[in-house]
Amino acid sequence: MRQLVILALFVSTASSLPFIGSVQSVRVTGKVTCNGEPAENIKVKLYEKEILLDKLLDERSTDTKGSFTLAGNKKELTAIDPHVNIYHKCNYKGVCYKKLKIKIPKSFISEGETAERTFDIGELNLAGSFSGESTDCLN
Repeated sequence: MRQLVILALFVSTASSLPFIGSVQSVRVTGKVTCNGEPAENIKVKLYEKEILLDKLLDERSTDTKGSFTLAGNKKELTAIDPHVNIYHKCNYKGVCYKKLKIKIPKSFISEGETAERTFDIGELNLAGSFSGESTDCLN
């Protein structure tokens, strides 16, 4: 356990040093609908997974067609672990938002500040039920 704590401290300290690690980037696009209609003004965020709190890389709202594109980069010792969170109220009357988390495959991570490839999540109908979907009040 002690070794794990020391390793975590080393990684977090080393990643803050400007000369260690490499810049990695990612870009993702997609379209969301609600009951077959474009879902406009849906909050979409791109994160990089961290040990304690995930780092926000980009944040947008969907356009009138329900489309979005997010991009970001981060300097890291190891491969970044990006994911997209979609916050919505499609067919949901609760106080908070439904949150759908989509992991981005490692094959879509590029070296450098600009992503070479774009991960297209396709079209998602938010009216459906998704594995791992949760509720979020603090987005």
